[in-house]
Amino acid sequence: MSGLLAVIGKGKDPQLVKELSTRMSHRGPDESDLHIMENGSIICHESLSIIDLKSGKQPIQGTDKAWMVHDGEIYNYQELKDTVLKDHTFRTKSDSEVIVHLYEEFGYKFCNMLDGDFAFVIIDGDNYIAARDAVGVKPLYYGLDERGRIYFSSEMKSIADQCKSFSTFPPGHYYTGKTGFVKYYNPEYEDHSNANKLLDLDLVRDSLIEATRKRLMSEVPIGVLLSGGLDSSLLSSIASRLFAERGEKLHSFSIGLDADSPDNIAARKAAEFLGTEHHEIHFTVEEGVSILEKVIYHIETYDIISVRAAVPLYLLSKEIADQGIKAILSGEGADEVFGGHLYFRNAPSAQEFQDETIERVQKLFTADLLRADKATMAHGLEVRIPFLDKDFLDVSIRIRTEEKQPKTYDGIEKYILRKAFDTPENPYLPTEILWRQKEQFSDGVGYNWIDELIEYCATQVSDEKLAGASAEFPYNSPTTKEAYFYRSIFHKFYPQVSAAQTVRKWIPKWQENQDPSGRANAAHVKAGIEISKAGVTV
Repeated sequence: MSGLLAVIGKGKDPQLVKELSTRMSHRGPDESDLHIMENGSIICHESLSIIDLKSGKQPIQGTDKAWMVHDGEIYNYQELKDTVLKDHTFRTKSDSEVIVHLYEEFGYKFCNMLDGDFAFVIIDGDNYIAARDAVGVKPLYYGLDERGRIYFSSEMKSIADQCKSFSTFPPGHYYTGKTGFVKYYNPEYEDHSNANKLLDLDLVRDSLIEATRKRLMSEVPIGVLLSGGLDSSLLSSIASRLFAERGEKLHSFSIGLDADSPDNIAARKAAEFLGTEHHEIHFTVEEGVSILEKVIYHIETYDIISVRAAVPLYLLSKEIADQGIKAILSGEGADEVFGGHLYFRNAPSAQEFQDETIERVQKLFTADLLRADKATMAHGLEVRIPFLDKDFLDVSIRIRTEEKQPKTYDGIEKYILRKAFDTPENPYLPTEILWRQKEQFSDGVGYNWIDELIEYCATQVSDEKLAGASAEFPYNSPTTKEAYFYRSIFHKFYPQVSAAQTVRKWIPKWQENQDPSGRANAAHVKAGIEISKAGVTV
């Protein structure tokens, strides 16, 4: 929805702060504004208008002296306005304004009342609060400069050269000058022993439908990323039905090296079945390589799988934004919730399987969510993630672990998600799509993408450079030429040690080949070989 920047403390030049904020102007191409508080603190906002296109300008003032900036969407804003905030006077029709009024009504303890994806900062005289949504769908960074001023920013690029130290703001927390960090999101599933719910396929299906329904809230066009994999196809199916209820047609988008890439083939099948207005984009390896620097600058990471996947997503997002779409549904999270990555089938025990699903959900903000948000917002496109809805997480993660393990179903990953939408009387998807094996996005666009990308990186990095990598980059030292190449680009834009420390490498467990590609797992099958559900029951 936007980019936010806040500087807490006196003496910062407002014009400089404005220039720092415009480094994120891609996040909010519709409007930009700044407010200087009486005590010298400054808040800025780069706006992408989704709700209340006419009066929803930020920063937003509360009833008195509190001001707020917000990135994201609050899906239950109308319910909050009609209940706990019914006595408040609203200046806008924006979903964002409920945040500042909740602060006025409840002080710091209100974040759990918000159903949505958000990062926000409220400044109220000498008091302030910053917070990030439960799992980190929306990005947020914080830092400290030489004069003790505190910075909060949607992207690292606005504060990296201003702060002596900075870091990623932890999801599910709020921060105030009086309390420091406070963890407000404490779901029952974090106690791993709570994975004891009996399987209810109807509840799984209904909660995902509701998670998708609320994420269609918008006053601007919404589309869906359709890779042809299970997760994006299910969201496309659900959304297309919800669109049909209001007499509209859903726009779906896929990308690949050519028409015969695994994802494009599967996406066409799904789109034809669903009747979406489908758009298929092709790119060349050369085009992908040519934008590596732009992509790494935007996504602010050198993690291998994030870079590989971000390139096609960056290209696709530009095409989507050029067609007037401002928000897009995407399928991140399902593989972490249900243990869908192929390496999960190698889990030594049910307990370790469950532990890994929870840990992967908790760390999604360092990889898939970071890539999904920043590659799309590079073009002013907001991504929405139904699989990470708090209610859906509570339903799904706490299902008995044995019900989620692939070995229970002859090696079929995410079986219960597939089975929940296996409704022959009113099918959500063609059988070959519903039961298609997991294919990572960076693989599905065409296997040559990664293969030739690795080859290209090898031509750019000498053996001598790689041999000296640990001395040049002592933190998270690259061990392959591909990793070194990405790290060197990242270092050019973000040379600070704090910047390198914000990155976490995505590495699969329980397999010898540590390359993050799904093809590195022995269970991966070639494109075109479909999973059969014959003989498997639940």
